[in-house]
Amino acid sequence: MKIHEYQAKEVLASFRIPVPRGIAVKSEDEAEAATKKLTGDLLVLKAQIHAGGRGKAGGVQLIKDRRDVRAKARALLGKRLVTHQTGPDGTEVRTLLIEEGSEIARELYVGIVVDRRAGKPVLMGCAEGGVEIEEVAARTPEKILRETIDVPFGLHPFKARRMAFALGLAPPLLGKAQAFFTSLARCFVEKDASLVEVNPLVVTRRGDLVALDAKMTFDDNALYRHPEIVAYRDLGEENPAEVRASEHELSYISLDGEIGCLVNGAGLAMSTMDIVKLHGGEPANFLDVGGGATRERVTEAFKIILEDKRVKGILVNIFGGIMKCDVIAQGIVEAVRELGLRVPLVVRLEGTNVEKGREILAQSGLQVTPASDMTDAASKIVAAVREKTMSGARR
Repeated sequence: MKIHEYQAKEVLASFRIPVPRGIAVKSEDEAEAATKKLTGDLLVLKAQIHAGGRGKAGGVQLIKDRRDVRAKARALLGKRLVTHQTGPDGTEVRTLLIEEGSEIARELYVGIVVDRRAGKPVLMGCAEGGVEIEEVAARTPEKILRETIDVPFGLHPFKARRMAFALGLAPPLLGKAQAFFTSLARCFVEKDASLVEVNPLVVTRRGDLVALDAKMTFDDNALYRHPEIVAYRDLGEENPAEVRASEHELSYISLDGEIGCLVNGAGLAMSTMDIVKLHGGEPANFLDVGGGATRERVTEAFKIILEDKRVKGILVNIFGGIMKCDVIAQGIVEAVRELGLRVPLVVRLEGTNVEKGREILAQSGLQVTPASDMTDAASKIVAAVREKTMSGARR
């Protein structure tokens, strides 16, 4: 789960990590009122969307004259901001963060992610802040500094100091840097985060460390322990199909391909996407209905796939253990009868009640292509989609 910058800064501040004073607003009136509560000669107006690259897209505006705040807020609110992370359609700006400017002497990068190889969170640092860290990692990976975090003990003080030294911070800042890094690590662990990123972390001319920008994501499986984080969820920033899927306890992620996949089990779902790509197709989604899905849940899953206009074919790949093949078959039939079937459908069923499931599909009157195994299923759906595409082009 992602949250906005202003929300991430609220979380950081609760761990006594320095952030600029700021106020989130949703209208021109609120923006104008906020300027009266903030001090300094310079204010910054930031679009709040779940994507990076806002500055390059015009989503960050400096306010030197407070009389300009209404016009700048009006220009951003309701705008579809297009960045390298939003896709061509962009994301609508519904909230702005207006905050006091900082006198920046130096910009750094710090972030924490889980290192799968080490099996631990790792604190990353870079002396080049304010830029895309992926670019630095690709161009000069040796500039990315790392220190592992030992859960549940946190970031050891000597590692925090070592990171501060490696970033070239002056001796007067070492104590502040140690406190900043250890608090950041504690925040990551205690909030069950999957990413905490401060970019840039600035050194001010007064000799302070301030999180000028912040990004946080959280482990969905741990959200039951953090109702205060769940309260930050902004459904308007999420894919509507993914929101709908989560309401029905479906694991669904929208992708850019044309072949919809309905599978039970995350491992089988990943394998299904791999074999579709191996045969020259592109998956339109990851969709795991789970081992104990009901007929209603399967019907909803199929509806979500069918309502995706990019989908040109559907592959159902079920290995029934706890999940029964007849339940899957009945869910497919109900969804197709309600919505119709405009694309080729290939179904591979195996496992519990497989004969009954095949019988339900065979007697349904639907145009269903059966498959004997994964390879057969993938080759048939890719071929069917190609044929459909070519037929459309000929017409």
